[in-house]
Amino acid sequence: MTHRATDPTTDRTTDDRTRGRHDLVVLDMAGTTVADGGLVERAFTAAATRLGEDPATMIDYVRATMGESKISVFRHLFGGDESRARQANLAFEEAYGELVADGLIAPVPGAAEAIAELRDQGRTVVLTTGFARVTQDAILDALGWRDLVALTLCPADAGGRGRPYPDMILGAFLRTAAVDDVRRIVVAGDTSYDMLSGVRAGAGIVAGVLTGAHDEAALKEHGATHVLASVAGLPALLRESEA
Repeated sequence: MTHRATDPTTDRTTDDRTRGRHDLVVLDMAGTTVADGGLVERAFTAAATRLGEDPATMIDYVRATMGESKISVFRHLFGGDESRARQANLAFEEAYGELVADGLIAPVPGAAEAIAELRDQGRTVVLTTGFARVTQDAILDALGWRDLVALTLCPADAGGRGRPYPDMILGAFLRTAAVDDVRRIVVAGDTSYDMLSGVRAGAGIVAGVLTGAHDEAALKEHGATHVLASVAGLPALLRESEA
């Protein structure tokens, strides 16, 4: 017979088979491990302006879908016009890259140290993003993070679908072979879509952080099992959950 247990940190009932080591940790970048100071909105505004669009008519949707693949956002905004969406996405990536090159990003305080601690605990850490590969690489280079983790993934690396689909998380699961059960995966992010993608992937721990786009209520509404002040608290959370 399968026993049931109540997790005291979340007041959620969990199957006791989900307890144990969580050796694959999939972390979002902007807003979770990377502090970009609102550069997504600035880059979007610049992209819309370059295309002759009024960003004020679109910004609410951009904010609501933080964490989603940017090309998907533009496809929605331009009513499925693929050519226009690709133009907008390219303009966005160029604008964001320019802001990164100007030195306007930094690690979330304690993020690099948390990643190092997770690795010291024997866990495999993967960084994911809704940006294109060129932008993800620019961020990694700007922060000197090329060798920080075992793997980095963008939507194109997982068949083209970004969040809220679970593809990048499941791609990390398949590529790293770090765990033998999706319930041993940890997902952490700052947006509702991060939480939803973690739930859809079957991750055992889906941790929201309050350093980015969405608040505690939104994170919990979309499936967060835990909410942390920042990713810096993740190593301690995992130690405690596995004790």
